Amino acid sequence: MARTVALNRLSVAPQTRAQLDAAMARKGVPEEVRDGVLDRFTDVGLVDDAAYARAWVESRHAGRGLARRALGYELRKRGVEPAVADDAVETLDPEQEEATARALVAARLPSTRRLDPVARTRRLTGLLARKGYPPGLAFRVVREALEADGVDGMDLPDDYFAD
Repeated sequence: MARTVALNRLSVAPQTRAQLDAAMARKGVPEEVRDGVLDRFTDVGLVDDAAYARAWVESRHAGRGLARRALGYELRKRGVEPAVADDAVETLDPEQEEATARALVAARLPSTRRLDPVARTRRLTGLLARKGYPPGLAFRVVREALEADGVDGMDLPDDYFAD
């Protein structure tokens, strides 16, 4: 039964070891049996948390624009060991992360043009914060985008963009 549960889950989508363990536990599979099946699946490569984490980082960064912090959080929430999650997140190039932040801001910028500069800044930095971008990067990218859009930096308080 444990093998069937695991194979059924894996046939739908890649799963972490923790996700498969939880699914088998919900079906009432004893812990010793779960561990044996998961060990065997890991040995033959059907369960590989490191590969899962790398694919997750690539997919979620490209698809949803999530930053390193959010990606690491999601991986740990899915039961990936912190060290494995950190290694996967480190594969994300900082320059790519910044380029993605710029693209997110550029896509949202036109819809904020009717707002005052402070509200625009708040909305755009909030967007990046919810996706896990560090505050310094978020404020810098937003400031540069607003300046390129014709918002004079003097329209904002002097310390508004302080890192």
